Amino acid sequence: MSYRGFKKNRYGNAIFNRNFLSLRDSTRDPNLKVEEDDLTVTIKDKFPKAKYHYLILPKDDIKNLHQLRADQHLPLVKHLHQRAEKLIQDIKGQNDQHQLDFKVGYHAIPSMTPLHIHVISQDFDSPSLKTKKHWNSFTTSFFLLSTNIIQELEKKSSITLNKELYESFLTSPLQCHKCTYYPKHMPDLKLHLRMKHS
Repeated sequence: MSYRGFKKNRYGNAIFNRNFLSLRDSTRDPNLKVEEDDLTVTIKDKFPKAKYHYLILPKDDIKNLHQLRADQHLPLVKHLHQRAEKLIQDIKGQNDQHQLDFKVGYHAIPSMTPLHIHVISQDFDSPSLKTKKHWNSFTTSFFLLSTNIIQELEKKSSITLNKELYESFLTSPLQCHKCTYYPKHMPDLKLHLRMKHS
């Protein structure tokens, strides 16, 4: 018998299938949902990797970047970016954080579905930021800027990504995103960020 949300491991035992996780559940959580319009829903990241970390999802059923087609989805991708820019301006205005830097983009190989765009402040001050994989997913080329995705769709009909290449970025050596410091591990990096860049 199979169970929704579970898969079998190599020994035949039922284990939770992480790939089953969907952000749609979070869009229905009033503690996470921020706003919505006709095309998108904005939520707080359940495990934020910075002081300000939000996700914007299209209401259309799009699993990932590979499913995007320029003739169908380019206006939507541009709209996602516009919503992200508006959110950043709202955050800066409401919290007097005009000096705070943000990035807007997608993970090349996302851990959850459906398609979503990250809006994340560059302080990376969060207890949920724990591993090298967390860090590298936002500070290396694994993080695909929204503007670059828009430009790619304007030039081509779809998005093509080399999975092996992008997976390699996750195992890159740790490096500060603002200087040339190479920490040995995450505690060193987080201390460096507090001492030098906060």
